Amino acid sequence: MGRNGTAARGTLSPMVLPQATLDWLLDSDPALRWQVERDLANAPEETWRSTRSRVEHEGFGARLLALQAADGQWAGGAYFPQDRPETEGQPWTATTWTLNALREWGVPGSALAGTAGKLAANSRWEYDDRPYWDGEVDCCINAHTLANGAWLGADVAGIAGWLAGHRLEDGGWNCAWVEGSVRSSFHSTLNVLKGVLWWEIATGGSDEMRAARAAAAEYLLKRRLIYRLSTGEVVGPWVGNFTYPFRWVYSALDAADYFRAAAHHDGTPPDPRLADAIAWIRGAQQPDGTWRQGTPHAGQVWFEVDAPEGEPSKWLTLVGTRVLRWWDSSAG
Repeated sequence: MGRNGTAARGTLSPMVLPQATLDWLLDSDPALRWQVERDLANAPEETWRSTRSRVEHEGFGARLLALQAADGQWAGGAYFPQDRPETEGQPWTATTWTLNALREWGVPGSALAGTAGKLAANSRWEYDDRPYWDGEVDCCINAHTLANGAWLGADVAGIAGWLAGHRLEDGGWNCAWVEGSVRSSFHSTLNVLKGVLWWEIATGGSDEMRAARAAAAEYLLKRRLIYRLSTGEVVGPWVGNFTYPFRWVYSALDAADYFRAAAHHDGTPPDPRLADAIAWIRGAQQPDGTWRQGTPHAGQVWFEVDAPEGEPSKWLTLVGTRVLRWWDSSAG
């Protein structure tokens, strides 16, 4: 049992998923299926690449691509829809959130040919009316834009420099810096780490940003991904709310998956300080090898892409299983 008080369930080894669970995962939209084939089913590269090539033509990916307007945007806005609905939570239909989904689902940038130029010409941030590819003052927004720009071929080198210059003394980032915050945020730091890693993989990155990424990772590792450094208490209830899509909200599962991806890119083993977060993730796994959907982040969406709250989630099961496989393979 870790300091979070969560005992691990008596679950099956993630190294061998029950065939019924694997079949259930494979019976999915191409956006999810190709990742299951690559990360869990040990399919040949030509198989999962073939499935990934379908994402832009069918299912979730094709549906989102069809919703793009002639000006290159979705819902008429950069971060928020032009007509913001009077509903609970943040709407997730505007350009940045839609690009994030398409990129993460494996849609090639070539499927959005011309989008970078259209956004440069037509899209402005809601804050201060800044041009889209110039970025904003919010670290998380700039991290998303950095990754999306690298994917679509836009010049976002200025955003990389901005992020390097706005890292706080404790190692990470906080979107509330503009209000005077001098302490990093778990949420902001993870969002920037994910964006910088994507940009680095796509472009080769820079020594400056590699150093910034290492320092920010250390910020989270010192806190073992889930604790306050000052008190040793769990930093917040959102740490254990595993829900897909992840959006901007931090969770131990999303953070652990970042460290998995970064370790593969960097050629490094898992850091031992991830152990408590891994125990938390393992503790949420069900006896059949699945993870259940947590409380989704409220807000308008184009359409649902995962299970309702409390039901087995294919997306979370994909991510949870590949995280535990990575961790257990190293330990073995």
